[in-house]
Amino acid sequence: MRLIRHCDELNLDHRGCVVALGNFDGVHLGHQAVILTARRIAAEAGVVHGVMTFEPHPRSLFHPGQPPFRLTPFRVKARLIEALGIDLLYQQHFDPEFAAIPALRFISEHLVQCLGTSHVVVGYDYVFGKDRQGTGAYLQQIGDKLGFGVTVVPPAAAPGGETYSSTQVRQYLVSGRPADAATLLGHYWEVEGRVEHGDARGRILGFPTANLRLGEYQRPAAGVYAVRAGIDKGGDTVWRDGVANFGRRPTFDKTDELLEVHLLDCDENLYGRHLRVALVDHIRAERRFSGLDELKAQIAEDVEAARTLLGRRHFTASPGPMVPVAPLP
Repeated sequence: MRLIRHCDELNLDHRGCVVALGNFDGVHLGHQAVILTARRIAAEAGVVHGVMTFEPHPRSLFHPGQPPFRLTPFRVKARLIEALGIDLLYQQHFDPEFAAIPALRFISEHLVQCLGTSHVVVGYDYVFGKDRQGTGAYLQQIGDKLGFGVTVVPPAAAPGGETYSSTQVRQYLVSGRPADAATLLGHYWEVEGRVEHGDARGRILGFPTANLRLGEYQRPAAGVYAVRAGIDKGGDTVWRDGVANFGRRPTFDKTDELLEVHLLDCDENLYGRHLRVALVDHIRAERRFSGLDELKAQIAEDVEAARTLLGRRHFTASPGPMVPVAPLP
């Protein structure tokens, strides 16, 4: 997959491409339906297939100061999109100047002049342009005039009838239901980052942890989770079972948020390494303990709970771009 940030990076081979438009935060199964529709149409036409997405997320521009909400910062989103077999990822910078562009100008300058697109694919609820005036129906109207096709993908739903939605994924995470979030994503929700030095209390307690800050990621419910942790080995990812606590560590009167990950049956030094952490299931809420002995005993119980939960699922050994949902036996 080739990453493009400016029109002048495109070449003649990209002209006539089929492009899927959207923010695609989370790259959930509904997003995948849009992207894979573009891939199918491009394959049938024998042209390049691509995705245009927008960074930073428009919500951060229109609603500054909100709590972190990203399901997939750009690096993660790009990795998931690449896994869908896309040729071209166009990262459009989203700033006040771009946000002020009317819908028709966006179509003519960015889709026609820049990309030379032959076909555009959007989701049923996609809107664009100044004041969100552009819709799928408007794209079809203008496409008929300017000579490109448009496909509007209808809403897709999970087997239980629930529509795939980034908003609903966030709600599940906030409610401590990562397994339900995974059914909409098609993969377990991950956070990733560089492992930081902490207070080393975990090692003192006999359960050393790798500590991550969540940055712009959506905050899940505070508490303890069964996780899969992917260790960056320089071109490869080695996955381990683990247990993690996300929260403010009230037993130690801390106020900053931290994800503390303990790898099961592994004592590898991870300081400074890049770590991916997939939340598989929620074990319990975070709470204050009376002292270190009570905390240590609870952590031992959490470790066993994580072993049981993870042992009931069958994870692939592949490093992969994501941790696919592992059904219960």
